[in-house]
Amino acid sequence: MIELTSRQLKIIEIVQENVPITGDQIAELIGVSKPTIRSDLSVLVMVGYLEAKPKVGYFPGKSALPNYEAAKKLEQIKVKDIQSIPVVVKETTTVHDAVVTLFMDNVGSLIVSDEDGTLKGVLSRKDLLKVTLGNPASSTMPVHLVMTRQPNIVTIQPDQSVVEAAKKMIEHDVDTLPVISEKDEIIGRITKTNMTRLLLDLTDTLL
Repeated sequence: MIELTSRQLKIIEIVQENVPITGDQIAELIGVSKPTIRSDLSVLVMVGYLEAKPKVGYFPGKSALPNYEAAKKLEQIKVKDIQSIPVVVKETTTVHDAVVTLFMDNVGSLIVSDEDGTLKGVLSRKDLLKVTLGNPASSTMPVHLVMTRQPNIVTIQPDQSVVEAAKKMIEHDVDTLPVISEKDEIIGRITKTNMTRLLLDLTDTLL
């Protein structure tokens, strides 16, 4: 069973007592801002403890009634079970070549490594757009000058749960998480597409 935090348990209790209720109202009753509980709400919806209806609010989900089948399944799924092959470029790669790789592989972000395959940075479309707009000389720049680097890279390890990966993606507002070993070696990636496919697979299984 997924272990819920005290705040998540409080959110479920509030929703059960105040149906329907908006995210702003939940935050006000807890005494925090809505962004503070955004990841909690997303996780609770994902595992079925809450249901959300646009412009209406939150309702108790099937798992809160209690039917914990979805939660049990999600708890058993690890990052390594759904991760994709990483699209990696070296830190010496030029911005031009990085842009070509980005579109040829049809991905939202590139993972940057050194010669040994160790994680050094992440390069998003936004990073590339910032450096190329109005800067004709940018195409020959190495990507290590424009990439996002530690300590600002959000990563996940293969044996962590997909729920933890979802929380990180929501909390840090990122589309891709590099999957790394304990030695910071790049071994995969988790994307929003991975998460969407997982939810569809679970829906087919549980319905």
